[in-house]
Amino acid sequence: MAFDGTWKVERSENYEKFMEALGVGMMKRKLGAHDNLKLTIQQNGDKFSIKEASNFRNIDIEFTLGVSFDYSLADGTETSGVWTLEGNKLVGAFTRKDNGKVLKATREIVGDELVQTYVYEGVESKRFFKRA
Repeated sequence: MAFDGTWKVERSENYEKFMEALGVGMMKRKLGAHDNLKLTIQQNGDKFSIKEASNFRNIDIEFTLGVSFDYSLADGTETSGVWTLEGNKLVGAFTRKDNGKVLKATREIVGDELVQTYVYEGVESKRFFKRA
């Protein structure tokens, strides 16, 4: 599948402002901007296995498209949400358990990059990954 493989973050756009909108403190925002995130994605039909490795944490996530699951953001914020596939784009909507606000995310392959877009409270951020 197109998403399969290991992806390393190369650059980000508006990521600190996005983290600020989420309520992440200044120190964590500064560190988060340089997290060296690496994603290893495996897709088998509608099931995904993703390993997230960064300077701050290493976690394994498994989900099935269209099925809600719980997910903790890097700063510890708890969410519940779902990923769906819309064309060639993974589309996620995650509701924060602390305030009920929704974080939207997409992942898509654009050229030779995996582009991850986040939107929260009107603030959009993009992170660009290259195959590792």
